[in-house]
Amino acid sequence: MNPSMETGQEASRRSRAKERRLRPAWFLVFWVIMIAAGVTAAYYYSEHMKQSMLQELQAQTTAHLQQVQASYEKQIKELDTKLLELQSKVDSFNELLTFTKDNTSDKTDNSNKLYTQLNEVKNQLDELKNKMDLLK
Repeated sequence: MNPSMETGQEASRRSRAKERRLRPAWFLVFWVIMIAAGVTAAYYYSEHMKQSMLQELQAQTTAHLQQVQASYEKQIKELDTKLLELQSKVDSFNELLTFTKDNTSDKTDNSNKLYTQLNEVKNQLDELKNKMDLLK
């Protein structure tokens, strides 16, 4: 055979051998890139899911806190109303105690004593009328 042809055949054999060696290297590089892309995508997806869950949890917590605050304010208003009612009862009871204390005191002339005195005066007047009638 021709030496120039042998060199050409040998060169084509060598290039084929190089191509055969390069194919697995490219295949390996391709898979490494694919795995890295998959890991990166999984990382970003998990971060996205974590952020969305945190936002959802924060929204739920805010809603729950608003409900608790509304309930707390309602209870405070109810207690305030009850406290005002109790205060009015205490004030009226205090007035009654003051009135009773005044009635038991000898220094004051109150309606009960006046009523008793009026009854006594009326009785004395009736007696006087009876005596007057007897004298006539």
